[in-house]
Amino acid sequence: MLLLSIIQGITEWLPVSSSAHLVLAQHYIFGELPLIYDMGMHVGTMLAVILYFWKRLWGMLRSLLSWNTKSREFKSILLLALGSIPTAIIGFSFKGFFVSMYTNPFLVGAALVITSLFLFSVFFSRPKNQEPNPKTSLVMGAAQGLAVAPGISRSGTTITAGLQMGMGWKEAASFSFLLAIPAIFGATFFLLLETPAETIDVPMMLVGITGSFISGFASIHILLNFISRKTFPLFGAYCLLLGLLVMAANYAA
Repeated sequence: MLLLSIIQGITEWLPVSSSAHLVLAQHYIFGELPLIYDMGMHVGTMLAVILYFWKRLWGMLRSLLSWNTKSREFKSILLLALGSIPTAIIGFSFKGFFVSMYTNPFLVGAALVITSLFLFSVFFSRPKNQEPNPKTSLVMGAAQGLAVAPGISRSGTTITAGLQMGMGWKEAASFSFLLAIPAIFGATFFLLLETPAETIDVPMMLVGITGSFISGFASIHILLNFISRKTFPLFGAYCLLLGLLVMAANYAA
């Protein structure tokens, strides 16, 4: 569980699809775990982004409590809420299909190939350092909805969407990470409602959350400080090769 949580933390914020790596690691190495433990590891990475952006999030909370509707922080809350709408619509509409992909490595490989196309598309982006706006929020939220599918990188698709809409690299990445918070929180809440409490191994869950939290915090730092639009296609090449390899292995099987 600890190794899986480290894999989750490292790959959650890098544009390579953490869910794909968890599916493949479980399928080929560790054995499959109930989906609730995968979600627990996502909670760890959500806590990492909350800690990393705590000052910005605290500013949002203060603007909400004071109802300062003209502040940048209050507008950020509205944009995050707006972006969460298409994520929820797509996630709930295709939930059954997305969940079924967790037991189908061939489809996960195909999704990784799709992710590579998103990442390669940054060659054609023209960032203008625009701030988030309602249109970019909706587009990034829709991209996040597609990324519910294992193999579609959440960070890769949302950041790419932001770049294509004219946002700067750092702002697109930061907004992408913040947009993940309500998505992960909502998905975890509904999955917990469906999971009997007595079936959850609490110590095992805590190990997963802790490991993904620590490695996820480091992953955020790496992405924001050492990766740029110019390096995104390198991750695209990685996703393409891995996706084709997985598809070939499972096609032959």
